[in-house]
Amino acid sequence: MKYILSTIATLLFSVSPMAQKPLNVGDAVPNFSLKDQNGKIFNMKDEIGKHIYVIYFYPKDESMVCTKEACAFRDSFNDYTKAGAQVIGINGGTFESHKKFEEHYKLPFVLLSDPDNLVNKMFGVKKVMFMSGRQTFVVDLKGKIAFSYTSMMEGTEHSKQALAVVQSLKAK
Repeated sequence: MKYILSTIATLLFSVSPMAQKPLNVGDAVPNFSLKDQNGKIFNMKDEIGKHIYVIYFYPKDESMVCTKEACAFRDSFNDYTKAGAQVIGINGGTFESHKKFEEHYKLPFVLLSDPDNLVNKMFGVKKVMFMSGRQTFVVDLKGKIAFSYTSMMEGTEHSKQALAVVQSLKAK
C-alpha cells in the first residue's frame, strides 16, 4: 500500500522530463512565437526592447483562480501601461477559447495559445498535479527575467507582485 501511495504521489507532483529548469532572474527570455486570441502571431524576439513584459502562465480559461488572476491584471492594466509594460497571458487553450475569455471579462491584453505547452516548458513552469502551473515573469527592456512569482491559489497576488516590480523598473 505504501508503494502505491508513493507511486501516485510521484506521478502527481513530477515534472515532465521535457521541462527545462525554471528561468531565474537574469536569464534571457526564450524566443518564441505563438498565436494570440485573434489568430495573429506574436514573436517575442521582435518585442525585446519595446516594452517591459509581464508574462503570466495560467492553467485554464474561465476557471475560478485563473479568472480572478486575469481580472486582477485587467483592473491594473492602466498602471501597467503607464509604467511602459505589456501583459501577456499564456496557456494551452485554443486561440478561440482565449477570444471568448477575453470578451467575457473584457481583458485588454494579449492571450497566447501554447497548445503543446512548449513555451511553458521553455520557461520551466512546473506542473501541479495534472494541471499546468501558474507562474508570472517580468521581462525587462534588455530581454532579461527581472522577476518570477509562483503561486497556484493566489491568482490576484501575481498582478500585485508584478506591478510593483514593473513600477520599480520604470523608476530606474
